[in-house]
Parts: sequence; structure tokens; C-alpha cells
Amino acid sequence: MDSLKNFIADVIDPATDKLPLWLSFVSAVAIFNTIQNYITLSFTRRVYDNAPSQVTKLGARTFGVWTLTSALVRAMASRHLNETAVYKLCLWTFYIALGHFASETILFRTSNRGSLSPFVVATTSIIWMHLQADYYIGGL
Repeated sequence: MDSLKNFIADVIDPATDKLPLWLSFVSAVAIFNTIQNYITLSFTRRVYDNAPSQVTKLGARTFGVWTLTSALVRAMASRHLNETAVYKLCLWTFYIALGHFASETILFRTSNRGSLSPFVVATTSIIWMHLQADYYIGGL
């Protein structure tokens, strides 16, 4: 248990500067997701696993544009975390993603296990960014 605590403490320590790496990684994954939304519906149908028939080509392309926008904001933030507006805008992209997947899971019931990964990424990022806000921008 101590090794897990030490690992988490090391990861979230601003001095290790891992948040920019995380945001770059999340951005790269989002760019891949954008591309796949234009090529195939199979991955998107896995996310909306309770209602895969509702995933359309138009919906996937729209989702791809949103994902690309988020990727660009997060990539920009990874290089400019000391700019308050960029930091907060990046944080909001994760709140929006969390809200979207929560509503699809709880309200619309179109997603179940398929939204687990976006939930984990958004929640982890939100917590991490809140914990490091003082370091990067002097607090929220």
C-alpha cells in the first residue's frame, strides 16, 4: 500500500511535471479516436454499448469533431499550463466529457461499460488538475 501511495504522490507532484505528459498522451489518443470516427463506427458503437444501432455516421463525425477540438485544447494546455484561461478551458473539456458520458449512462442509458474509459480519464484529469492548480496558475 505504501508503494501505491508513493507512486500516486510522485505522479501528482507538480515538481515531476507529469501533468503536461498526461495531457499530451490524452490528446494523442483523442486524435486517434477522431480519425477512427471518420473511418468506422465499430469503436464508437462499443462506447455506446447499450444502443449501438443509434450510432450513425453523422453522429460519429460530429463526435469526431468534438474530440478533435478537445484534443487541440488539451495539447495547447500541455504546453501552456501557466496560462489561467488555457488551464481552465482544458479543465472544462474534461468536465464536459464527464457530463456527456454520465448523461449517456444515467439518463439516456445508451452506454454502460463502454464509457468506463472516458469516465476514468475525465475523472483522473479533473482531480489531477484541481490538485495542481495552485502550482500552475495560483489556484482556481
